[in-house]
Amino acid sequence: MKRLHRFCQYTPICGTKTHFWKYVTMTPSSIRSNNLRNLLDDHCVAMPGAINALSAQLIEQMGFEAMYLSGAVLANSVGGFPDVGLTTLSESESHSQAIARTTSIPIIADADTGYGEEENTARTVQVLEQAGISGIHLEDQVFPKRCGHLEGKELVSAEDFCMKLEAAAAAKTSDDFLLIARTDARGVVGLDETIRRSNMYIEAGADAIFPEGLRSTEEFERVGKEVDTYLLANMTEFGTTPYLTVDEFGSLGYNMVIFPVTLQRIAMKAMEDALKVIKETGSNEGILDKMQTRQELYDLLGYGGKVDTPVKQ
Repeated sequence: MKRLHRFCQYTPICGTKTHFWKYVTMTPSSIRSNNLRNLLDDHCVAMPGAINALSAQLIEQMGFEAMYLSGAVLANSVGGFPDVGLTTLSESESHSQAIARTTSIPIIADADTGYGEEENTARTVQVLEQAGISGIHLEDQVFPKRCGHLEGKELVSAEDFCMKLEAAAAAKTSDDFLLIARTDARGVVGLDETIRRSNMYIEAGADAIFPEGLRSTEEFERVGKEVDTYLLANMTEFGTTPYLTVDEFGSLGYNMVIFPVTLQRIAMKAMEDALKVIKETGSNEGILDKMQTRQELYDLLGYGGKVDTPVKQ
């Protein structure tokens, strides 16, 4: 489906108006989902977490094959609050649509606990699939959920979560849409329960398993051997998971590695450093070499304009 966008640029001096026309192809969820499965069948796929539509375009421009939308980043960057289940399906839909409209690679989205019970979860699948997402993960925590690397998490029963997964699987439009079951059992009751639940969730209709909060290479290896489906590893920073490369995760049987909050953390630190310089010096001139240039931004957006000769430094 092609959508026609009209960009108008007003020139203040003469009041004239220039029109720019740009065709943007919206890649359907079904195509992205099929592409994702083909990738997963071939190798372990790195998925950086996008903050917004602009960073999502950068991820694709840099040659990554797929990307991830973190619920924590949605809560932090869009809502300005912690990742404790306060975001809504409509906010997730809007965030997902903006990113899907401006990219073409597969997208996995964090759907928390499904934004409700079975009926709500089924609608979540339908809404996010229509938004252009290639797959989602649902987690087996009690609402309100907590970050998987924090203490104090509680689990719903495996049987109740299986009912939610069954409803989610039945709601898929495309068979290729990837339904990922995340289990937080490791940090609550241990690795044996992680594996038991994972295999139950596969039977209930999950296409992939996301074992959250594993604490050693050996634990990742054991899950890789005892859970026979697509597996997702979370390479988050400052958590309980050891730092492994994408290739190392692949050798342990994993098909996806997400870097959910890496770009947000890098961006926030860079902004903090820039603000310190401006506050201390009253100028931004000393940090120009750390910035994306105006032309680089326009090129990323496909703006097509040529920047006037900048001020000489």
